[in-house]
Amino acid sequence: MKKKTEFRDAIFVVTEERSCPIYNVGEEFKVEDMGLTVPEAKPACLKMVRELMKAVGTTQSFERFTQQGVRKSSFYCGGCSGDLHFEFKKEKGFATLQMKLLAAAEQRERMRHVDKFYDLLRGLDIFEPLDEDSLRDLSALLELKEYGANKIILKQGEPGTSLYILVQGRAAVVGTEGQTLSEMGVGDVFGEMSLLSGEPVTTSIHSREPTKLASLSSKDFKHVLNKYPVLQVFFYRLLVERAQANSLRSGTISSGMSGKLSDIHAVELFQLINTSTKTGQVDLIFADGRGQVLFHEGELVQALYNNHAGKEAFFAILARSEGEFTYTSGISEQAKELPAIGGFMGLVMEGMRRIDEQQEEG
Repeated sequence: MKKKTEFRDAIFVVTEERSCPIYNVGEEFKVEDMGLTVPEAKPACLKMVRELMKAVGTTQSFERFTQQGVRKSSFYCGGCSGDLHFEFKKEKGFATLQMKLLAAAEQRERMRHVDKFYDLLRGLDIFEPLDEDSLRDLSALLELKEYGANKIILKQGEPGTSLYILVQGRAAVVGTEGQTLSEMGVGDVFGEMSLLSGEPVTTSIHSREPTKLASLSSKDFKHVLNKYPVLQVFFYRLLVERAQANSLRSGTISSGMSGKLSDIHAVELFQLINTSTKTGQVDLIFADGRGQVLFHEGELVQALYNNHAGKEAFFAILARSEGEFTYTSGISEQAKELPAIGGFMGLVMEGMRRIDEQQEEG
């Protein structure tokens, strides 16, 4: 008669991984009463389960004494598209009161970690479609990172490794010449473009003051997208918006391109159209109304904003720093016959002078 294999309760920890699609270094697996507990919010990989069961079914000791001290047994999982190493961490025997108290303390600490991020995520539009359980699973995957003022968080040209959510403080998107392209506050998300495209980081991110970030590793980010397809739509739209903003900053504009004036100032947008000698229209949406600016071969031929028209409408639009715009190539034949409102650079200089005067008076 074949002898029944004795399985021991134990905890194992991942010590090394190479392209494992699911698990990260430091994550733990707990075996108890023939049951397996995998890291929070992660699926159970059948290959890993098989290797763990083989490990707890061995008769050898998980620890041995050497001249260098106690050595813990290591194991290997060949996996599917990658591999990882894991080793014995400790026996899982919560029979004593002390161990039960330890287990309860570990659970309380985990819940504090989850609750810390849960309230933050619940208030973000990006995660609004997720139910409570899904959001708690996602919270368990996040890690808190802290940076002092004026520190580099991401450096242009480096590979993207994480998605970041700004929890506290401010950060800035910095160009190649050190110029500030835009600023971000609590709740803003960055780092996703590199993760989605597989390309290096396109702009540097610097902290402007002591800053806290909730980070999601590249591997966990892909796991989240696969588990919650509704988030794929959000990140796809975000990817398109960021790509358009980068195109604008690099000096290119095409029909259908849209964005926010908080990312590119109206002056920069209009100068781009002027220097590119484009013919097209810019439709703008503000909190208090709409505007429209027409260009013919780079020259300003019409501007409308609420009850204003011509120069006054153009000057009023230049003074706005918040709003959305859409550029469409081409204008009507009738609009092409309109004379230029004035020399473009002269209009811009006049508009900026008026804005300065208004700020001084305010």
